[in-house]
Amino acid sequence: MITVLRIGHRISRDKRITTHVALVARAFGADKIIIDAKDKKIEDTIFSICNRFGGFFKIESGVDIKKIIRDWNGIIVHLTMYGEEFGKSIKKIDKSKDLLIIVGAEKVRPLIYEKADFNVSIGNQPHSEVSALAIFLDSYTRGLWQKKKFDGKIEILPTDKGKRVISKDS
Repeated sequence: MITVLRIGHRISRDKRITTHVALVARAFGADKIIIDAKDKKIEDTIFSICNRFGGFFKIESGVDIKKIIRDWNGIIVHLTMYGEEFGKSIKKIDKSKDLLIIVGAEKVRPLIYEKADFNVSIGNQPHSEVSALAIFLDSYTRGLWQKKKFDGKIEILPTDKGKRVISKDS
């Protein structure tokens, strides 16, 4: 099981980016996203996406991050620009255990760096947590997200030009 923990979510400022973090988590193979701040609107948005496009993906907001981290029974990975080189750390992560991936919105508290089993650097320059999560999940799942079937009411078919959409609504 792969869970993403979004910390530092500021409802007035981060709603769009946090939504994108959730969409990337869902599309690239995670099973769940947990958001520290309670945000019913993001929960509704992601539920709506899952309802239309399919797949099993859970979202929960308004959680105690200290409790989540303390009770986590698996590997904790913190994506940051200050961590160990991506190529080295990804090889060390035990894929047989549940994975909690932490992505921050604002300055991350030292507690996260201390509690993480791996502080993984996706580059050493300022960048988007959305891109960091996508790169990490692509590598971690060895690209298997591309073959994932969602079986939703709407399906987008690959095409070199235009749009091919199948609507399964009756």
